[in-house]
Amino acid sequence: MQIKTHGRYEYSPITQRQNYDWPDGKRLAFYVALNVEHFSFGEGLGHTPTSLGPPPDPRNFAWRDYGLRVGIWRIFDLAEEFKLPLCHLLNASAAEHCPQIPERIRQRGDEVVGHGYTNSERQSDMDVATEAAMIRAATETLERTCGKRPYGWMGPWIAETMETPDTLKEAGYRYLMDWPADDQPFWMRTRSGPLLSVPYPIEINDSPIMLTRAQPATDFRQMIIDQFDTMLALSERQPLVFGIALHTFCVGQPFRLTQLRQALNYIFNHRDFARKVWVTTPGQIAEHAASLPKGIVPGSAPQEE
Repeated sequence: MQIKTHGRYEYSPITQRQNYDWPDGKRLAFYVALNVEHFSFGEGLGHTPTSLGPPPDPRNFAWRDYGLRVGIWRIFDLAEEFKLPLCHLLNASAAEHCPQIPERIRQRGDEVVGHGYTNSERQSDMDVATEAAMIRAATETLERTCGKRPYGWMGPWIAETMETPDTLKEAGYRYLMDWPADDQPFWMRTRSGPLLSVPYPIEINDSPIMLTRAQPATDFRQMIIDQFDTMLALSERQPLVFGIALHTFCVGQPFRLTQLRQALNYIFNHRDFARKVWVTTPGQIAEHAASLPKGIVPGSAPQEE
């Protein structure tokens, strides 16, 4: 069998890379990404905590809608407690349908990452023209509702076509979060020049843990703590990225929010937190990585901008 390859990046063992620091000599970049997703009623894809019902399936639709009506506001309040910036992976339809959400994002100065128009569809089901039109429309909508355009993207359901990185680069995007292949940023090839990949967690992620694998919220808390402790120790050797991925309808449930609060308390009260941890966003990580001399970030040497 001949193995197919994507051609987007070369193999790079993390043990054979150059060392560098995050700003102010920090070693572990820490961010929280909140998926803010909106779904079509009675059709299309959608998360579910139980079995799917027959269309229009009001139970599961309303459970998702709880995230926008209730869950996100409790997560906003929790972030305020910790003075924690958030990165919002924001469906453009959510920004249109729930104008109070982009208003709160603007007030907080949070970062917005493009996350398609709705999570009721996948880019992988689109042809090239349809995908390009969707990316353009989602970008324009987020710029209009949030006050500035996004420069990072993660597709709904982390799905892509074969051309997605090329299309995003040509639409003005600077970084992508669809490829969870590393604990550091790395450069990807596109037909129009390099595009940075920023690590996004599919393991430290409330949806697959608690919805797909049906693990309890207490497991999620402990996984966050264990991931933090281990990555903090590993970051002595090289700078790393530690992200937590959340969904409004999942961790926005009160009993799960309690476990998230406990995990954040552990992180923010760690003895090495102030000295070693950079509390940041994916966009700031991408900006710092892009500012480093060529040859430091994997993939930066072979291809020029």
